[in-house]
Amino acid sequence: MSSFHKLSVKSINRETEKSISIAFNLPENLKETFSFSAGQYITLKTEINGNEIRRDYSLCVSPKSGELKVAVKEVKDGTFSAYANNTLKVGDTLEVAPPKGRFTFTPNDSKTKNIAVFAAGSGITPILSIIKCALEEEKLSKVILVYGNKTTADTMFFDEILELQHAYKDRFSVQFVFSQQDEEDAIFGRIEKSTVTTLLKTSINTLKLTLFTFVDQKL
Repeated sequence: MSSFHKLSVKSINRETEKSISIAFNLPENLKETFSFSAGQYITLKTEINGNEIRRDYSLCVSPKSGELKVAVKEVKDGTFSAYANNTLKVGDTLEVAPPKGRFTFTPNDSKTKNIAVFAAGSGITPILSIIKCALEEEKLSKVILVYGNKTTADTMFFDEILELQHAYKDRFSVQFVFSQQDEEDAIFGRIEKSTVTTLLKTSINTLKLTLFTFVDQKL
């Protein structure tokens, strides 16, 4: 059974109209306890309207960042997601269990890899952690992200992903897929078999891939 630790909220950033990212203050004596592998998640616990609520959220930062940060997308009838997006404030305290999960990426700088990652909606959170880890710790590896959303306005971490693309322009590329917006350099539609087939025949057809897939998380 996981043990929970009370952590205060360090910052809250509005990522889209319906999503936020939450960073926690992490005391020095808990840094080892909350060390993690790219792709893992933490469990958040709090009391809302007299009921204990627990939710799992993937970490969206690299293991070497020194941060503990998750993103929460507000969903219909989502008790915790509505609370986090509309009520939670900097300085508030949540109970947090240490990272766990087997959907992980272990960097190996002795090998050069070409990594294709697919994400939709809030499923970007563990994928973003994996992308950052690969770019930071595998100096020769290349990463391609295929990221599906309704529109640019609905795209979590849109600006941050563009900044990563600029910082690692020779090693990181992005293919956006929008289902409700026809945007230049983006694919119109959804991430489905035909989309993947097209990309395998064009953008990523020459690469030997390590492939991660992840779907939209509605937490």
